[in-house]
Amino acid sequence: MRAVVQRVDGAGVVVGGEVVGEIEGEGLCVLVGVTHEDTPAKAAQLARKLWSLRVLNDEKSCSDTGAPLLVVSQFTLYGDARKGRRPTWNAAAPGEVAEPLVDEVVRCLRELGAHVETGRFGASMRVTLTNDGPFTVLLEM
Repeated sequence: MRAVVQRVDGAGVVVGGEVVGEIEGEGLCVLVGVTHEDTPAKAAQLARKLWSLRVLNDEKSCSDTGAPLLVVSQFTLYGDARKGRRPTWNAAAPGEVAEPLVDEVVRCLRELGAHVETGRFGASMRVTLTNDGPFTVLLEM
């Protein structure tokens, strides 16, 4: 699993003109990509890392402050554009594999006590955010 984690001061997802997920104030916007070898155990590991990652102000984590997370699936994180002018998506898991694993990350985060908002899997989404810092890290499980 691969995640792009951004410290934000608010973020939201709109699908077809409807807000489907939104967080206000300090939190994390997390774009999650799934590859073929990923498992529920990796999803749980990612959730624990996101919950405890000390990247908020004053080196705090979401678990320290109760800050919310916006989790959005993004298969393009496994795009490969090293050759030619068009990326390939061979490393991205198909939807029937990826969707349950993204859902598992969200489930595990909620089980840990997190307030989690989400996008809509497979939809054309408009993600807006205010990157605080800017601060962005890449996680790989």
